Amino acid sequence: MLQAKEGQRVPQVSFPVRKDNAWTQLSTDELFAGKTVVVFSLPGAFTPTCSSTHLPRYNELAPAFFANGVDSIVCVSVNDTFVMNEWAKDQEAQHITLLPDGNGLFTEGMGMLVDKSALGFGKRSWRYSMLVKDGVVQKMFIEPEKEGDPFEVSDADTMLDYIAPAAKRPDQVVVFSKPGCPFCVQAKQLLQDRGYDPVEVPLENKVRGRVIGAVSGKSTAPQVFINGELVGGLEDLKRRLQA
Repeated sequence: MLQAKEGQRVPQVSFPVRKDNAWTQLSTDELFAGKTVVVFSLPGAFTPTCSSTHLPRYNELAPAFFANGVDSIVCVSVNDTFVMNEWAKDQEAQHITLLPDGNGLFTEGMGMLVDKSALGFGKRSWRYSMLVKDGVVQKMFIEPEKEGDPFEVSDADTMLDYIAPAAKRPDQVVVFSKPGCPFCVQAKQLLQDRGYDPVEVPLENKVRGRVIGAVSGKSTAPQVFINGELVGGLEDLKRRLQA
C-alpha cells in the first residue's frame, strides 16, 4: 500500500542530467534546500494524461503558485534525461523543472515505485504530487490505488487549492486569426496591454471560414474567446474591455 511521507525528508539523490551537450549532476539539496517546491510525479513522458493535462496545467498555473510562496515546480518521471529534454521541447513547460529519475532512486525512496510491466513500462512512478519545504514533505496527494492510471487528486488545481484557496487562476484566452489580418494583430495587442496572455490560433484560408463558423457562429477574424466565452471580433473585444 502506498503511504504518504508527510513530515519526512525527501530522498538524498543525485540525478544525471544532460544539459548543453554535457553531463552534470543535480542533487536534491540543489532542488529543495531552503526552498518551497511543488513536485508532481507521473508514469511517463509523452503519455496521454501526462501530456494533455497533468504537465500543461501545472505550467499554466505556475504564476499563481509563484505568487503564493512557491519557489519552483518540479516534474519527476522515471525516464532518462534525453527523453525528458525532448518532452520539454514538445510541451509548454517553461515554468517547470523536468527531473529525469532514470534509475528510479528518488521514486523508490518516496515509496512510489510501482511495476507497470504489463504495459511494457517496467518500474515507473505512481502518480502523486507533494509540497516540499526545505527538503521536508509537508503534504502529499497520492492517486487512489485503482486499475489503470487514476488522475483525481495530484492535479495542479488541487495543489493550488491546498496552498492558496483564494488564488486567482490565469484567464484562458484564445484569438482565432488569419494571416495578414491587421484587426487580429490589434486584438492580440489589446489583450496583452490589458494583462492577458492570449494564445493565437492562425487559420489557413482553406479552412478558416469553416473553423471560425463552427466555433463562434461568425465568419470574420479575429474571434476572441475568454474562459470559454465567445467575446467576438475586435470591436466586441474593445467594448468588453471598456465595460
